[in-house]
Amino acid sequence: MESEKLIFRCFASGSSGNCYYLGTPHQGILIDAGISARTIQRDLRDMNLDFSAIRAVLITHDHADHIRAVGTLGERVHLPIYTTRAIHEGIDCNYGVREKLRTSRRYFEKGMPFELYGMDGMQITTFGISHDSTDCLGYVIDYLGQRFMIATDCGTPNEQMTAYIQTANHLVIEANHDEQLLLNGPYPTYLKERILSPRGHQSNVTCGQLLRDNFHIGLRNVFLCHLSRENNDPDVAMQTISSILAESDIVVGQDLFVTPLARLTPSPVYELNDQIIHP
Repeated sequence: MESEKLIFRCFASGSSGNCYYLGTPHQGILIDAGISARTIQRDLRDMNLDFSAIRAVLITHDHADHIRAVGTLGERVHLPIYTTRAIHEGIDCNYGVREKLRTSRRYFEKGMPFELYGMDGMQITTFGISHDSTDCLGYVIDYLGQRFMIATDCGTPNEQMTAYIQTANHLVIEANHDEQLLLNGPYPTYLKERILSPRGHQSNVTCGQLLRDNFHIGLRNVFLCHLSRENNDPDVAMQTISSILAESDIVVGQDLFVTPLARLTPSPVYELNDQIIHP
């Protein structure tokens, strides 16, 4: 049945905004809402969906590029906005969110699995990520026999992150910057230091090493997210990560699918199953 297909689409990924769809062709969830509600609505319509098909919005952390539209989605569209109490408090203090959440906020405890009303069989687990926000989460979502994981805005990888990669079938993972492009680029010193810090962003090299060291036969598809416009390039990221994987005889396109997600352009709709995606 078509409704039993698990699909994924990235609407935007990067410092200008982040938003992802996960679900079936008929209903699903959003992860982050860092682009305008109007843009999200347009991208849903392109999939023959509308806001009535969205059962929840899951928030990773309280930086503006991940929460810009939560007020509109929560209070005007009446979608439930799920995250930890600490992140909700951070959203309250963020001046980029013009409409504050009142009736739409939903809380969960980090690390405690939970399920969503209307998404029967979808189980969600969260883990902490090192990043310079109020709090920061990765999500592990089990649905329709597949395990999907997202870890964006990663400072230093931790044991929980690596353990979940070892069990994930489909992974969205940060490959923010090429270190040499960053060091030789236009950013001021304080910003370079922030990005390179243990609570900053993950480089292409760190991402590649993480994939190499935790690769397993069940890992089918990897989507590289949050690529920097100034300090990275999709071809550079792919070359770096493919080379590191090749050190352990892991061949991109054969042993797993890897692709960078565009910053501003919606991705194709990907069907996630036991097969490696072949575009």
